[in-house]
Amino acid sequence: MTSHRLMKMASLLLVGISTLALEATASEPTVVPQQPAFPAEGKITYVPRDSIAEFKALPEYKEPAWVTEKYVKTGKLPPVAERLPKEPMVFKTGNMPDGVGVYGDTLRHVIGGRPEGWNYSAGQSQGWGGIDIGMSECLTRTAPLFQVEAKDVEPLPNLAKSWDWSSDGHKLTMHLVEGAKWSDGDLFDADDVMFYWEDNVLDPSVTPLNGATPETFGAGTTLKKIDQYTVEWTFKEAFPRQHLYAMAYGTFCPGPSHILKAKHPKYAGTTYDQYKNAFPPEYMNIPVMGAWVPVAYRPDDIIVLRRNPYYWKVDEAGNQLPYINELHYKLSTWADRDVQAIAGSADLSNLEQPENFVESLKRAAQDTAPARLAFGPRLIGYNLHMNFSANGWGEPDERAQAVRELNRNEDFRKAVTMAVDRKKLGEALVKGPFTAIYPGGLSSGTSFYDRESTVYYPFDLDGAKALLEKAGLKDTDGNGFVNFADGKAGGKDVEIVLLIDNSYATDRNLAEGLIGQMEKLGLRVVLNSLDGKQRDATNYAGKFDWMVHRNAAEYASVVQNTPQLAAAGPRTSWHHRAPEGGQLDLMPFEQELVDIINKFIATNDNAERANLMKQYQKVATTNLDTVGLTEYPGALIINKRFANVPTGAPIFMFNWAEDTIMRERLFVPADKQGDFELFAEQLPGKPGEKSLSN
Repeated sequence: MTSHRLMKMASLLLVGISTLALEATASEPTVVPQQPAFPAEGKITYVPRDSIAEFKALPEYKEPAWVTEKYVKTGKLPPVAERLPKEPMVFKTGNMPDGVGVYGDTLRHVIGGRPEGWNYSAGQSQGWGGIDIGMSECLTRTAPLFQVEAKDVEPLPNLAKSWDWSSDGHKLTMHLVEGAKWSDGDLFDADDVMFYWEDNVLDPSVTPLNGATPETFGAGTTLKKIDQYTVEWTFKEAFPRQHLYAMAYGTFCPGPSHILKAKHPKYAGTTYDQYKNAFPPEYMNIPVMGAWVPVAYRPDDIIVLRRNPYYWKVDEAGNQLPYINELHYKLSTWADRDVQAIAGSADLSNLEQPENFVESLKRAAQDTAPARLAFGPRLIGYNLHMNFSANGWGEPDERAQAVRELNRNEDFRKAVTMAVDRKKLGEALVKGPFTAIYPGGLSSGTSFYDRESTVYYPFDLDGAKALLEKAGLKDTDGNGFVNFADGKAGGKDVEIVLLIDNSYATDRNLAEGLIGQMEKLGLRVVLNSLDGKQRDATNYAGKFDWMVHRNAAEYASVVQNTPQLAAAGPRTSWHHRAPEGGQLDLMPFEQELVDIINKFIATNDNAERANLMKQYQKVATTNLDTVGLTEYPGALIINKRFANVPTGAPIFMFNWAEDTIMRERLFVPADKQGDFELFAEQLPGKPGEKSLSN
C-alpha cells in the first residue's frame, strides 16, 4: 500500500464520524444500529481446510547451513532427516502468502507478564504474550481457522495427525505424529498424552494453566492408550465434535512426561507444590514440542528462545521450520508492547486497547514507519456480566445475595442496559469509526452474527429509572441512590461490587465510565480492581456481583468453547455456576439458551446451525444474558521486514494472533535481515543447563 493511500486511510479513520443511526428515546427494544464503515479492515481470503498443511514424507530435507556444519558434521546432532518424524507436517506453499522462506533473524516481542516457571501442565504462567504458544503444541490447532471456509470449519490436525469416529460416535481414535521428538531428542508419544490427562487434568490437586478439567472434554469422558502412537477417547455424547476445539491451545498441550514425571508426587514422592514449582524461570532448555526453546532468562529484562533442532514441521521444499532463529521477550509492560512495536524496537504486538489506535495510525502512516497496522473485523467486545447464581455459588453475604436477586429481575437488567450510553463509552476510549454499539451476545465479526436477530434497548435514562421503580427500588433516604426493598440487606443503598482486570487500561476506563453512568441511574457501584490472575480466581470462586469482561473465543468463533455461551453445565458459564455439590438455578430464558446450545453442538447441518445461532442471539439479547458495552476491531502491529503474514488475520478469534499468523512460517527476506540475534549459530543445550550448546 502506498504512503499516500495509507495516509489517506489514516486521515479518514482519525476524523471519521460515526454513522450510527440516531438512538431512539423510547424504552422499546429495537434492532441494533448499523455499525459504521471501517475502511482499514483487511479482507480475508477463505480457503478449504486441507489447503493449509498435510502430513507426508518428502524426498529430502534441509536446515540452516550452520546447523549442518556446527552440529551434524561434528556429531552433536543426527542428520535432519533422522530428527524429523516419519511423516512431518508439511505447510503448503499455496497457503503461504509469500511462499517458501529463508532462514535467519529474530522476532522481538514485549510482554507485560512475568514467567512463574515452565510447568504449563501444573498451572505455571510463562508470562503470556505468545511465549507459551511458541513453546507448546497441542493435539489440534484452531487459530488458523479464521481463513477456513465456514462449511469446512473443524480444528486442524497437529500432534494428532488424524482421527476416526466410531459408527455410533461415542469413540474417537486419534493417531499421533509418529516419530516426532521433543527438543531434547526424546520421542513424543502416547505416554506424554496420557501423563497430561491422568496426572494433570484428572488429578484434582493439579490445575493446568488454562484451567483444563475433566468437564472441559465432556462429563464422563475417558481416554486410554491403544499403542505408542494411538489414543482413544470415549464420550457419553455421540459425535461431540466441539471437544476437538478443547484439544487445541491451551487446554490440551502435553508437557514432557520424561522430565515432569521425575517431580510429580505420584512418581517421585514430592508435594504438589514442589511439582508445580520444580521448573522455575531459571531452569533453561525445558524440552518443548514448539518451534523455539527457552535458553536465557534475566529477571525483569528478557527471555530468549532459540530454534528447536527437532521441530517436526517443514515447508514443501523440505526446509525444517521455523525460519526465524530466535525469539526475544522483553519483560516490560503491556502498554509498552504497542509503543515499542510502533517504534520498531519490537516486531509484533496485538493492538487491542483502542486508547492507542490514533497515535499508532499516525505513526504507521509515515513513510519512515518501521511497522504496519493490519486491522481485522470487530471481534473485541466487552460485556457486563451479572452474577445470576442465587443459590450459593461463592457463598454470598446478605448484601451480595440481594444483588443477585436483583440481577435475576428482568426489569432491573433492562434498567441497567438502558442507562448505559454506549456511544459515550466508546468515544471515551477513542474517537472515530472504531467502536460500535454492542448490546451483548455474539460478536458482530463472527460468521454466525445476524443483526436482525440482535435486540437493542436504546439509551433512555428516564425509562431506566422508571424500570428501577417498577422493580421496587426507590431512593428512600434522599441521598441519590436507591435502597434495597422489602427489608433486604437492611434497606441500605443498593451497592454493587464491580470486578475488573486492572492489567488493561480499557477495562479500567470502561469500568469508570460505567460507574458514572450507574450513579446517574441511582446505583452505587464500587470497583474491585485486581490483576488478571486474581480477577480470574475471584470470578471462578463466584466472589463478585458484576464483572466487566472482554469476550472470550466463544463469542467470536461460536464453534469453540461453545458450552460457555450458556450455563450448560455447573462450571461452563462465566456468570452463572452452581455451588460445590449443588444445582444450577436456571431462569427460563437461560434454559432456552442451554437447549439451543445443546442442539447446536449436536448438529453438523450448517443451515440448522446458522438458524440456531439466530435464535440464541434473539433470546440472549432480549433477556439480557449479558449487558454489552462496546465493540471494536484489533490490529496486528507487525514490522514491515516480515513476510508470510496472512491478510486480515484477527488478533483474536479462535486464538491469539501469535498463533493465527503461524509464526513458524514467518521469515525475513535476506536483504532485510537485521543483526538482532544474541546467540547466533547456537542451539539449546540439555534440560536444566544454563548454557547453550556450542
